[in-house]
Amino acid sequence: MAATFAFAESRDGTLRKVAFEAVTAARQAAEASGGGEVHALVMGAPGVAAHADALGRYGADLVVAVEHPGLERYNPEALAATAADRIRAGGYRAAFFAASAQGRDLAPRAAARLGVSLASDVTDFEIKGDAVLARHPAYTGKVIVTLRLTGAPAVLSLRPGAITAVEQPRTARLEQVAPAMDPAAARVVVSETSQRSGAKLDLGEASVIVSGGRGLRTAENFKLVEDLAAAFGNAAVGATRAVTDDGWRPSTDQIGQTGRVVSPDLYVALGISGAIQHLAGMRTAKTIVAINKDKDAPIFKIADYGIVGDLFEVVPRLTEEVRKARSGH
Repeated sequence: MAATFAFAESRDGTLRKVAFEAVTAARQAAEASGGGEVHALVMGAPGVAAHADALGRYGADLVVAVEHPGLERYNPEALAATAADRIRAGGYRAAFFAASAQGRDLAPRAAARLGVSLASDVTDFEIKGDAVLARHPAYTGKVIVTLRLTGAPAVLSLRPGAITAVEQPRTARLEQVAPAMDPAAARVVVSETSQRSGAKLDLGEASVIVSGGRGLRTAENFKLVEDLAAAFGNAAVGATRAVTDDGWRPSTDQIGQTGRVVSPDLYVALGISGAIQHLAGMRTAKTIVAINKDKDAPIFKIADYGIVGDLFEVVPRLTEEVRKARSGH
């Protein structure tokens, strides 16, 4: 019975949310295949092996930890070589990565070393006989493409947030190994990782995202977006390309075809008309709420809940109600 592989992404010695999503997906694939173990690979600076128990809680039977001082920052060549070697040696049915900023670089490298195809930005998958069916949006999200992967291993990168991480506790065994190549010998070196000052929550990690568009009229009015995000407590702030192009928000806040692609539990769109380029980045959110004064705005076609009204009147009241609801718990 073949095992299933998951790459557990970490940053600064801490597991990312997408690590648990990848392990959950691997567990789902293993169960759909009639059982089998889930093996999770985690790589980083010394100390990263301490996350074995956390990965076990989400369904990993074996955690392979690769610790090396040269892996303190993302090392694409060392990680790709090690992941590919492990996948090849393990004879896995399927291998799951995250389609995060790191995963979009790492998964293709590993797939190329293995000589197999990659299904990227996957939002759903299914085990069907000897094949893995992977679904992902295409043509700026206007269609959902189903890919049939018949080779082994089937390599998939999962859109962050598309798979809900679920605890399925196991007592994970820990295996510590050396990287497949000396990180110091890598030709590509990440010298620095920077994060925008003041950013409270990464868009890819957030379960709630509040985004603003040109309907806010001025950069100063983005405080309405920030206040509503703060009222939720666990929300990140996003923006449309038009807003970032005008300099109202940094480019790191941009959501859409040429920005971040997100799948939060809740997406609140304030003053966003719903251009197809923006919808491509957020239409897989589990629940979409739109507030716009134009009843014919395209955003309402995909919204689960819509409020037609002046956002300068609606949003402050909504913010106050969210604060009241949270204070009551």
